Amino acid sequence: MQILHERCCGLDVHKKSITACIITPEGKKIRTFGTMTADILELVDWIKQNKCSCVAMESTGVYWKPIYNLLEVEQIETLVVNARHIKAVPGRKTDVKDAEWIAELLQYGLLKGSYIPSREQRELQELIRYRRSLIDERSREVNRLQKILEGANIKLSSVATDILGKSGRKMLEQIINSDKPDPKIIAQSAKGKLRNKIPLLEKALHGLIGHHQKMILSVQLRHIDFLDQQIEELNLEIERRMRPFEDCLELLDTIPGVGRRIAEQIIAEIGVDMSRFPSSKHLASWAGIAPGNNESAGKRKSGRTTKGNKHLRSTLVEAARSASRTKNTYLSAQYRRLAARRGSNRACIAVAHTILTIVYHILKKKQPYQELGADYFEKRKESKIVNNLIRKLERLGYSISIKKKSA
Repeated sequence: MQILHERCCGLDVHKKSITACIITPEGKKIRTFGTMTADILELVDWIKQNKCSCVAMESTGVYWKPIYNLLEVEQIETLVVNARHIKAVPGRKTDVKDAEWIAELLQYGLLKGSYIPSREQRELQELIRYRRSLIDERSREVNRLQKILEGANIKLSSVATDILGKSGRKMLEQIINSDKPDPKIIAQSAKGKLRNKIPLLEKALHGLIGHHQKMILSVQLRHIDFLDQQIEELNLEIERRMRPFEDCLELLDTIPGVGRRIAEQIIAEIGVDMSRFPSSKHLASWAGIAPGNNESAGKRKSGRTTKGNKHLRSTLVEAARSASRTKNTYLSAQYRRLAARRGSNRACIAVAHTILTIVYHILKKKQPYQELGADYFEKRKESKIVNNLIRKLERLGYSISIKKKSA
């Protein structure tokens, strides 16, 4: 085989150590480094001293990130390789052998680097992923608050849609601050349409709440307020960083089920330059929502989806569930068609796959989404549907003659 990189380096990265193997025309050099910043800087200097043109390492958790960041600053070509693509020779399994094997594969050009976004996009990813985790934590805290209310036999959620709305929040504060909460007085805090349910609210607010439960509710409300404040700060920073992508956000917003926040998460994960993905199928496989291929001796085995970007996958599934509830759209028709035969979960994955395909073409062509309509699948098989219906009526004893209406 032809040598493509005369001077290259393979890294076997762990939490506390990095084993490096440099291959040059003079031979192999192997050293072990720590993972502190000073140790990684020493590793980078060693790579530069040996004039390595390329470095490769496995994508092990998050341990590759600090190494990649420092090599990126020095403008050294770095490949972060999927661990499944590096099959070590059986036997003699050591960190040194792993580093040697990675370096040898890199030397002959047998490794393909994973897609690593630019530094600006990686920063945006971290902001949006952290905002998502805070939103999830807020939802969990609201559920904990609801659990405390149920334990005190206060059925506020059975009457009010949002227990943390203006009316619900005021009622909760009165419950916490009152020595003996009076349901009739507290129910008068209802506003808007909720005032029509005051008699029902009085029954729902009648419970037995202890001092410790009031204390827990008070702490939970302060925690929710704190999370709201942090989420708002992140929103402002994300909005500032998203300004260059406003046109793309507006285009993605035309897809049913995809709102502003979903569009921000999609752009943060895949960017707006689709030239790095040869086709929409490559993008779907990278995201982990493409059906798997597993066939042997002509027998089709499990076609479950592959592993991929879990953050993008969960975002697309959320968008798919939202799209399934829209009216008179292609995506909702696709969901109902598949859910009837394969179940709701598989239907959601299929719709998520379709949404990602749409996103790929929208970002590539810079054109808005074109709705195909809820009757798209019926129009594709119009003659077959008509013939089936005629045969059913004829079996029931009817004589049918049909004529298509003019447009």
